[in-house]
Amino acid sequence: MDERSRRWRLVLGGESADGIGYPLTGTDLAVDGALAALYGRDGDPAPGGARGRGGLGASAPSVARWLGDIRTYFPSSVVQVMQRDAIDRLGLAALLLEPEMLEAVEADVHLVGTLLSLNKAMPETTKETARAVVRTVVEDLERRLAARTRSTLTGALDRSARISRPRHRDIDWDRTIRANLKNYLPEHRTVVPERLVGYGRAARGVTKDVVLCIDQSGSMAASVVYASVFGAVLASMRSLATRLVVFDTAVVDLTDQLDDPVDVLFGTQLGGGTDINRALAYCQSTISRPADTVVVLISDLYEGGIRDEMLKRVAAMKASGVQFVALLALSDEGAPAYDREHAAALGALGVPAFACTPDLFPDVMAAAIEKRPLPVPEP
Repeated sequence: MDERSRRWRLVLGGESADGIGYPLTGTDLAVDGALAALYGRDGDPAPGGARGRGGLGASAPSVARWLGDIRTYFPSSVVQVMQRDAIDRLGLAALLLEPEMLEAVEADVHLVGTLLSLNKAMPETTKETARAVVRTVVEDLERRLAARTRSTLTGALDRSARISRPRHRDIDWDRTIRANLKNYLPEHRTVVPERLVGYGRAARGVTKDVVLCIDQSGSMAASVVYASVFGAVLASMRSLATRLVVFDTAVVDLTDQLDDPVDVLFGTQLGGGTDINRALAYCQSTISRPADTVVVLISDLYEGGIRDEMLKRVAAMKASGVQFVALLALSDEGAPAYDREHAAALGALGVPAFACTPDLFPDVMAAAIEKRPLPVPEP
């Protein structure tokens, strides 16, 4: 019974738990205090005698102590959620401009998004620490995503480059045998290869062009982080020529920074309006081999430019042979709020708009490279 009362006391917290009759001590008391500092209602006591929503105070030292407490008492995944809630509920974003605060936080994709939104206001004394925090997250994402992305896309590029009249050393014997099983001669116990399938010699050079066109409005922060990491991975593959373009009401080409995704991220400016039409016009102007080009638009589709022109550009690119992909988000959270009318209009053009997780992205790109139907997740 004591354990059940203890759990209820921690769940309810504050004055709501007075009727439970279970006093907290030791670690439980510290855990309750850390939760109350962030989630306590107005009027609830918070650590140090502070009240409710102001329980963390407005100073870096008190917040740094709280960050240390939650990292002691909660797993990393919970710490990241509590940090995001603290930034949103208590307006602590400004404190992230202080180096000692940045050294205390648990770094994740959402924290990177917050730092990027504060980039222009960040003092020089903080920028080096902020870049170190961002680099920690980026390197972790690269370790997690790069190997599978390269493996999946290398296979797709090889398959897309196969030819039907290969030289002997270029024959893909496994696929050739499977393609000719109907010609099996049992009396000779052999297959007659009427059709040869081979690897394309062009696979040694650039075979596909990829254009990542990324909406950098504030709601797309996590997508910008993931897209920058994927852009760097794609740029490292010699069979792909990768271009990365970010936009709000202006368009910025960050292709020359793709060797370092941290530089790409600090070249973005989260927030502002959205002009998808202008961004697509720029991307369209860079395409020289439409039949071998994949354009990936990552946007919530809230167009502030000319809607009809945007749709005409997509239709024109599709008609020229471009494989066009529209992602409402590239993140683990699923689709954000998005313009459903524009999504439906793209769908009518044969471009399904859907949210994509980082784990699914390599499969989406492989399907686009091979000109197969995209693996759109179930709604």
